[in-house]
Amino acid sequence: MTISFSHSLLLQSILIVLFILSSSSFNSAASKVGNYNVLSFGAKPDGKTDCTKAFLSAWQKACDSAELATIYVPAGRFLLGKTAFSGECNNKAISITIDGTLVAPSHYHVTGNDDNWIVFDNVDGVSVRGGLLDGQGTALWACKNSGGNCPSGATSLKFTNSRNIMVIGLTSLNSQMFHIVIHQCQHVKMQGVKVTAPEDSPNTDGIHIGGSDDVTILNSNIRTGDDCISIGPGTTNLWVENIACGPGHGISIGSLGKDENEDGVQNVTVKTVKFAGTQNGVRIKTWGKPSSAFVRNVIFQHAVMVDVKNPIVIDQHYCPDDHGCPHQASGVKISDVTYQDIHGTSATEVAVKFDCSSKNPCSGIRLEDVKLTYNNQIAQASCQNAGGTSQGSVQPESCL
Repeated sequence: MTISFSHSLLLQSILIVLFILSSSSFNSAASKVGNYNVLSFGAKPDGKTDCTKAFLSAWQKACDSAELATIYVPAGRFLLGKTAFSGECNNKAISITIDGTLVAPSHYHVTGNDDNWIVFDNVDGVSVRGGLLDGQGTALWACKNSGGNCPSGATSLKFTNSRNIMVIGLTSLNSQMFHIVIHQCQHVKMQGVKVTAPEDSPNTDGIHIGGSDDVTILNSNIRTGDDCISIGPGTTNLWVENIACGPGHGISIGSLGKDENEDGVQNVTVKTVKFAGTQNGVRIKTWGKPSSAFVRNVIFQHAVMVDVKNPIVIDQHYCPDDHGCPHQASGVKISDVTYQDIHGTSATEVAVKFDCSSKNPCSGIRLEDVKLTYNNQIAQASCQNAGGTSQGSVQPESCL
């Protein structure tokens, strides 16, 4: 078949028009993705200029957008004061991509009396990717350790009353108090998080979860002065996997039972964790006084202990300074807790200690394939008011 020259020109014209239309459609779709570089809002990456207003302006633009939005923080150091990113957004897909460092004020009195340095409140569909948070907590810790008149300090990053949250590849350095807090949230995933603070830094829990449901923490490295991960009242359906912990105080459920009417903790899985030089390994801690709280359906699985002072411990007689609770029994009921495939070395002779409540003895405790040694010898186990079973090889010999 022969195509005339005029027909050929017509065909080319049609193809050009189609290309223009498709390009226009692509550009229109691309324009629906809002990209907000904090530099465009006046932020300066010098570590000295207060960038709080610039970050909040970028947040407001992304929050008001009905389309996908990315807030971008380039390389550099950005000084932020107390910063609250509030919800009620049109947008339920805001990504905050950080290539730089967010720096807290150098003097602890600026944020030390606030509960939080950076907080996300009532947000939905927010993801934080990359970046470093420098809490500059060193001066406050020195004040506390010297017994000075110091503020309590601020948590570096908190999510509260929020849902569908992702935190990926974030590093938190030298927080004044807790590094990251998940409070009253649903559907949270944290992956590749790194927490770093000295062993003697007070109250610097790595990640704290409380009052939250469906939280997952994966592939993270936590070195700090308090609990690597602490699990507070009202936590349900928590999954923790592939964690390196130490130095620090281990992974703790509790403390629970401080208040008489308090929510419990249930459906918790902690697996594939290496504890190195920590004060505790896997711990459940409750106040020694009446409470309606409980702990049930917990699995600690595939853990390696390296010179850990208390590899496996339940302590139901927590009563700091014997204030308000001496000689009382804990009301927290602990049941259905499994310890499976836990191996390594204890830094103390008693590697397994179940010190349960005389009023509410622990029940359904299960030990399976446990081997813990002390000075190249089999360690010891201690049980008080604890009932359960052992299966497979268990060393030290079960006292249940």
